[in-house]
Amino acid sequence: MSEDEKTPAREVIADYAQAHFRYFRTADGTVYAQRNGHPVARPIRSQGTTGSHRQELMVGLYKDGLGVFNGTALKEALDLIEALALTEDTEAVHIRVAPGFDGATWLDLGRSDGQSVRIHPTGWDIRTPDPREVCWRRTQLTGELPLPAKDTDGKGIDLLLRLCNFGGAATECLALAWLIGCLGPSVPVPAPFLTGPQGAGKSTGGRMLVRVIEGMSGDLRRAPKDEENLIAAVAAGWVTALDNLSHMTPDLSDAMCCIVTGAENVKRALFTDGDVFRARYRRPLLLTGIDVGVIRPDLAERLLPLRLERPRVRRTEAELWAEYAQALPVILGSLLDLTVKVRAAEAETPTDLRMADFAHLCAQLDAATGFGALAAYRASLDDLNDDVIEGDLLAQTVLRHADTLDPGTAQRMTSTEWLACLSRLYSGDDGRPLPKGWPTTGKVLSDRLKRLQPTLAARGVLIESGRTKEGRYLEMARPAPTAPPHEQPPLL
Repeated sequence: MSEDEKTPAREVIADYAQAHFRYFRTADGTVYAQRNGHPVARPIRSQGTTGSHRQELMVGLYKDGLGVFNGTALKEALDLIEALALTEDTEAVHIRVAPGFDGATWLDLGRSDGQSVRIHPTGWDIRTPDPREVCWRRTQLTGELPLPAKDTDGKGIDLLLRLCNFGGAATECLALAWLIGCLGPSVPVPAPFLTGPQGAGKSTGGRMLVRVIEGMSGDLRRAPKDEENLIAAVAAGWVTALDNLSHMTPDLSDAMCCIVTGAENVKRALFTDGDVFRARYRRPLLLTGIDVGVIRPDLAERLLPLRLERPRVRRTEAELWAEYAQALPVILGSLLDLTVKVRAAEAETPTDLRMADFAHLCAQLDAATGFGALAAYRASLDDLNDDVIEGDLLAQTVLRHADTLDPGTAQRMTSTEWLACLSRLYSGDDGRPLPKGWPTTGKVLSDRLKRLQPTLAARGVLIESGRTKEGRYLEMARPAPTAPPHEQPPLL
């Protein structure tokens, strides 16, 4: 055969690739390759240690006897494939959990054979998902889960609670509600904050909760120093667990709020001047620490405090984790059984809580088991409101002033007048100096009160803003207490 009759290497590679792989793009423009019949997809430009599509092609071509090709031919073939894929409709890829057909959800077990758990309205089973229904994305943070055990009769839940040092039944049911929420791809869940005295096993308890979802390779990590690194870690996994927090900056607090309820990060794409890269993320978050100092009100509404107690009997790490690894299939099977049972339960959605989806999940858990998770969740939010007030001198001063108002009355002033009023109240007769961070202008005071609105409303103080012909105003009100239904006067 003459040199002119030989098929160019790039065409051999492109034909082989299109015969053995399916190529598509996601909404952010990333092109993925998915081996025919397999649910795991890889970015074709990935160079990660989890295995790139380039490596897949090289191994496949070699094993099928087509030879070894140089980098130029591979690059030219992948450039063509990427250009063709960019003209196709967009599809979604998922990490760890994904929505399926007919109301089902999927849990990726992280196995090389692609076996996953399908959770449907009547139960759950283990199968390899149809690539048209689910496309999994794997990263270095995607650990392997064992095959869950069937017919556990709830033994796994008891094993998990026995291994963790939770401080009471209220904490236990909230931890279970969070784990069930982690198996839902569309339900935002508050971030558990594992706290307790030194030696209570906060880090160990956090690892145990994380590894139910992420496998034995899941672990805690230190909080990154900047938001960009935090978002990169969050986007590459499902559950993000930050260990031993002792201080929380405003930027980290805002980033955590976005992680819990979802946001989008946009930055300049590498090696370009005018293009951008978009990353959408909403992930379960877990925190551990003894004390993180002052908690901002918006983050407090997204936290789930779980208190742990010091164990009476200490065990070695090797003994503890050996027992946990042996029990993990039963723990996961029991959690899946409970998830199916909870999702089938009917319950009303509380309309007065910020995390309404999680509150509804707690109500479903109560309906299915009688645990009292919703009451425990409300109590935990009350405790967090107390923490916010105890750490904010402005909130304490506002509540002191509100105590001078009669129930059912309101007081209206400009923000500058409110600043003078609250400053005089804090300084008192002895004229003590205002604390560091006290509002310096009416605008700063107005912004601080807007942030404190939910916390103050939980203590019966309503802050509203508005405008009249004279200008803007702030109104502080104490609503009149409502009588129970049986004490209300009859309508005339």
